[in-house]
Amino acid sequence: MITLSNVSSAEIIEKENKYGAHNYHPLPVVLAKGKGVYVWDVEGKKYFDFLSAYSAVNQGHCHPRIVDAMMEQAQTLALTSRAFYNDKLAPYEEYITKYFNYDKVLPMNTGAEAVETAIKICRKWAYEVKKVPTNTAEIIVCNGNFHGRTTTIISFSDDANAKDNFGPYTDGFITIDYDNLDALERALENNPTTAGFLVEPIQGEAGVFVPSEGYLSKAKALCEKHNVLFIADEVQTGIARTGKLLAVHHENVHPDILILGKALSGGNYPVSAVLADNHIMNVIGPGQHGSTFGGNPIAAAVAIASLEVVKDEKLAENAAEMGDLFRAKMNEYIQTSNICTLVRGKGLLNAIVINDTEDSSTAWDICLKLRDNGLLAKPTHGNIIRFAPPLVMNEEQLLECVSIITKTLKEFEK
Repeated sequence: MITLSNVSSAEIIEKENKYGAHNYHPLPVVLAKGKGVYVWDVEGKKYFDFLSAYSAVNQGHCHPRIVDAMMEQAQTLALTSRAFYNDKLAPYEEYITKYFNYDKVLPMNTGAEAVETAIKICRKWAYEVKKVPTNTAEIIVCNGNFHGRTTTIISFSDDANAKDNFGPYTDGFITIDYDNLDALERALENNPTTAGFLVEPIQGEAGVFVPSEGYLSKAKALCEKHNVLFIADEVQTGIARTGKLLAVHHENVHPDILILGKALSGGNYPVSAVLADNHIMNVIGPGQHGSTFGGNPIAAAVAIASLEVVKDEKLAENAAEMGDLFRAKMNEYIQTSNICTLVRGKGLLNAIVINDTEDSSTAWDICLKLRDNGLLAKPTHGNIIRFAPPLVMNEEQLLECVSIITKTLKEFEK
């Protein structure tokens, strides 16, 4: 084992606790290197990464094609701002719009920025196209949602930890139950000022909740019936994670507004995007929305390379195959387990439910033991563990990971 740093994990954790804001609760492991499906800590111990930076590293850590594109562009021209044209943005805009079959893209940096952008576009469309009375437009959202942590976004969150003591909050949102078409139909029928329906095709942060078959396609049809925009937040579920290029493609849905981020850069650089057709996107004019870094040359080069890797290496197809294998193997184990009650997901976005209460430490303790056994994952909502490895994982690696997971879980059987 080769030590990758002259500072220990304990020293780094202590320093971060002293000087950094405590806005995260990381698993106690300090990473110094990544390659493909693996990461190494500062002491040189090797792990399988089963989180992929919350599905940002779909293409694997430090993918050479993406890194090369980033390095080449960084040495040529990094940033101009949108005060001027640059020679990388237009080719990227053409590439991504054709890739996802939209007329236009509005480039941003982070997923939360992209969600905010989609909200603004939706509201402006409501006033200028649908002719909703000024300042009355409402957007339907779902219980259990996670779209980011800006003030507007937490205003329609039901996660107390993300929301409490950050008010006053932003109005203009109607909350309904996720995966409930009757609730959506009632909301649409009773609110003529509704502008859009913002939804995660699979609720990742909530615990990888996959909606009932037909939910997304029927929700899209209801939106069309009521002249409401269907807005898909595919920041986590997009870019091949669920076994299709987009999670909505499992039901052949084409969102009116598509939100992308995370794996749009392969985890190498902050890149996000909002895509829509002209009749929606053209409501945005000069000076009405933007970002100094949005659409910068490095981001454009990195995003093209990232999307090329997804297509050329058939990562969606691999995610579908490996995901089926993972759930099959985990279900075999669950049949005789009293610590793990359920596995759910699509593609390589999966979660297991631990047989304990949400306020228990069991899932956290299991993740600590998984770390000791060479695999990194994190709990969400107390008793759920999310598993989302890079999509470049092969069958041999996946089966080794299943062995690590089941071996670890057996240590906690009651």
